[in-house]
Amino acid sequence: MSFPNVRLRRLRKNKKIRELLEEVRLSTKDLICPIFVQEDLKSRMQVESMPDIERLPLKDVVDEVNSIADLKIPAIMLFGIPAKKDDIGTAAFSENGIVQRAISEIRKSLDSEIAIMADVCLCQYTTAAHCGLVKGDKIDNDSTLDVLKKIAVSQAQAGVDVVSPSAMMDGQVKAIRQGLDDSGFTDVAIMSHSAKHRSSLYSPFRDMAHCAPKFSDRKTYQLPYTNPTEAMREVETDILEGVDIVMIKPALAYLDLIAKTRSSFNIPISAYSVSGEYSLIKAAAKQGWIDEREVTMEVLTAIKRAGADMIVTYLSKIAAKTLNG
Repeated sequence: MSFPNVRLRRLRKNKKIRELLEEVRLSTKDLICPIFVQEDLKSRMQVESMPDIERLPLKDVVDEVNSIADLKIPAIMLFGIPAKKDDIGTAAFSENGIVQRAISEIRKSLDSEIAIMADVCLCQYTTAAHCGLVKGDKIDNDSTLDVLKKIAVSQAQAGVDVVSPSAMMDGQVKAIRQGLDDSGFTDVAIMSHSAKHRSSLYSPFRDMAHCAPKFSDRKTYQLPYTNPTEAMREVETDILEGVDIVMIKPALAYLDLIAKTRSSFNIPISAYSVSGEYSLIKAAAKQGWIDEREVTMEVLTAIKRAGADMIVTYLSKIAAKTLNG
């Protein structure tokens, strides 16, 4: 019995053949670029733990978004840093809040040129820096839902396209959907941080956003990374509550959960490649240990290969410049 001369390397022998046979293609259309805007800031501010990512004053936001749109990145994710914090996070849902003002400025200047997404959480806005309201020594789930609803509606009034609750409060999608619908914003979508894990990879973000908790930790509401079945229950619950897009967060160490979500549910999936993933790559590249662009493309392609439809990533600009040639 004879066998054909099988050589899979024939399919890799030159660049054009390799391009024809690519099974997973990363595109700028897959990327969502985070932006940090800080109230009362006069000029751009660097943060050491997140090289090349800056806090922006409001006056620079439109120019920044224009530069992102020029890279053919279709969406941004806004995070706000207020001038003042209080126990209930008033600045998070104020009509004149920093995120609301940024949304309004972008919408007036760019109209539909880019999709505007915004974080819905309390950690940057409260004195305790937890994702929910504090009662005694506990994070109170149900009173937090009312505030999250206010935040989402205020962002919708400013012109947001997608609200993205990240507080990991039970019932947050249902509460926000009801609040948006009751206020006439039935077209505003919800991209929930459905399976947001308690992770040390968030540390650089906490530097950037001034949101490290003032007491205890977030283990009572963020997922343990040991429990994949529980993560799928969180995703399923958000779907039942009417979410439009689910999110797995972080991304790189949780590719199995992205893949499991893809195989289990017929819904758009976002993955958040978080600050620690970004900073690890930047630190190693600075030492000359890795090629920053090559590793960026490899990591983001792996996230898409696992099943993500879109990726929130601080690597967006690096990836877009590579993809655009």
